[in-house]
Amino acid sequence: MFRLEGNKTLAVDLAGDAVKAKNGSMVAYEGQMTFKKMTGGGEGLRGMVTRRLTGESMAVMQVSGQGTCYFADRASEINLVSLHGDKLYVEASNLLCTDAGLRTGTTFTGLRGGATGNGLFTTTVEGTGQAAIMSDGTAVVLRVSPQYPLFVDPGAYIAHQGSLQQNFQSGVNFRTLIGEGSGESFQIRFEGDGLVYVQPSERNTIGGNV
Repeated sequence: MFRLEGNKTLAVDLAGDAVKAKNGSMVAYEGQMTFKKMTGGGEGLRGMVTRRLTGESMAVMQVSGQGTCYFADRASEINLVSLHGDKLYVEASNLLCTDAGLRTGTTFTGLRGGATGNGLFTTTVEGTGQAAIMSDGTAVVLRVSPQYPLFVDPGAYIAHQGSLQQNFQSGVNFRTLIGEGSGESFQIRFEGDGLVYVQPSERNTIGGNV
């Protein structure tokens, strides 16, 4: 069971089951716990090779046992995501913890990944269970509907889920519109039906801070 202690610490209650968490993110635990470093983001040798080829690195440990384990990473805000047989797309650097039964992988994201400077691939989490994702500041969860597409600054993008299509666009962005842009400008257009997680802080991109 995942629950938040405040908004920057994740508590996971374990009863003989396991979770996969970002390596080094455990800050405390109660009870009997076992920690095991996993290869290739928890996807084995094939996952390790894939992640090296794609540049979507993710160091993961498996935590199992009886008791409560607490996770945090650089005082980042934490958001809980429930999956019901669907798929979450998330930047590897923003993924804190998942139920051990959820499958992780990598997928091609096209030019959006190139815009963020995080490579052309992103991490996927799929199945039924809970995941915890991180944001720099309190994230907002924005609904996309067929009638209302959503435009997102790629530096602020964290994750998305649902039946969404994303298209990379260049030439204009939010800072350009108010005269504060520098270099090339990018944005992502999401269409369909789903949710997009956005943080109130921006990563550096190929074109600078967009």
